[in-house]
Amino acid sequence: MKRIRTRLGALGVALTAAVPLSLTAPATAGAAPGGPAAAAPAGTVEEGRLAQAAPQEILRRSGFDAWEREFTGGLARTATYREAKRYVAREGGALWRRAVDRAQGRGPAGGDLSRDDDRPLYWARLGMTKALRAWQPGFEMTGEQRAALVDALERGSRGQDSIALPAGKRVVRIVVTGFDPFQLDDDARRSNPSGAAALALDGTTVRTASGRSARIETAVFPVRWADFADGTVERTLLPHFRHGPRQADLFTTISQGRPGRFDVERTNGAWRGGYPDNARDERTGTVPISAGVPTVRPQPQWTTTSLPYGRIVGAGTGPYPVVDHTAVTEIPAGGTGPVNRPDGPTPGSTARAGGGGDYLSNEIAYRATLLRDAVRPALPGGHLHTPVLEFGPGNTDPAHGRITDPDFVRNRVSITGQVRKIVAVAASEAGP
Repeated sequence: MKRIRTRLGALGVALTAAVPLSLTAPATAGAAPGGPAAAAPAGTVEEGRLAQAAPQEILRRSGFDAWEREFTGGLARTATYREAKRYVAREGGALWRRAVDRAQGRGPAGGDLSRDDDRPLYWARLGMTKALRAWQPGFEMTGEQRAALVDALERGSRGQDSIALPAGKRVVRIVVTGFDPFQLDDDARRSNPSGAAALALDGTTVRTASGRSARIETAVFPVRWADFADGTVERTLLPHFRHGPRQADLFTTISQGRPGRFDVERTNGAWRGGYPDNARDERTGTVPISAGVPTVRPQPQWTTTSLPYGRIVGAGTGPYPVVDHTAVTEIPAGGTGPVNRPDGPTPGSTARAGGGGDYLSNEIAYRATLLRDAVRPALPGGHLHTPVLEFGPGNTDPAHGRITDPDFVRNRVSITGQVRKIVAVAASEAGP
């Protein structure tokens, strides 16, 4: 995810893990108690961007412009909170499935926007959350209940609660995650190839070098500091990291990174650098771990990938080079200022940027690998950065540019195809 610096390195040794039996949903930030018939909260920063021309065109040219209207009509027909809860959960899951189907060539295209596009899902979800926040039901509903509905819609429409890995010893089970588009104040046309890859790969099977089948299940995460602090990553991944007949055999978190290359990030740091997220929120400090999350104590400054990075780098998976990225930024033990280390952190150092930088790319990698170390240290997993998705020549000005062009589509399809091959390579060394 851009807003990264070139950093990375070796492993910080994990110590004792405290492993609770369950991880409950966190309290949703901003949900005031508000008694019966609590007033609808104001819309979010992200929802406020919906009125711009680019999001509206993306929705119209994909057929996803109908979701907000139809969702609002369905909400109005619910007569109790229980009905509303079922309806919202169902519609969130339906949006995710429709986006996956569209990306994988099933069902109507809905318009002339290329099927591989991740942006209709993002903007349609925001239309639905906007409608849900503004809704005035004919029954009593508290602020906490409305917030719970928004959370259910978010999770369902991101595939977070529908990861369904198969059982059996003949299949390799893989979890892959992507991200929403981001930096939309600079250019509302932006797409995120990691989100596009998640849609393209969800529920699909790839063949490993040994001939085994590998099943991929995916989810997408928001570009918001607060959601990460609330434990959305751990809540999604924990059921699949634990031992069991449907346990993941491999995971990789994915985000958009540097121009012209893939990076397998070797080391992840416990530091938030403060760059604004999609809500224009800024957070600086040590990565916070939510109460109740299985974790390592004391909290390590560094975690490391357990993906087979050497094999991935040498596999020749596509047109973009793949780099074993080992740089980090640290404050050395006894030091006072940050130092760039091309070969990873030194003993006793304090993290200031992992290989994936100090933004949410690094944070999802840190959280996922820290959770791995707490519950299943032998589970292969880590973070992959894709190339930056670029518009074609002559279409780089957001003020006058088109929402898509042939180069833009070709680049996204190429990145997604190479992600698929990289995952297949990694799967060749994983499995029961």
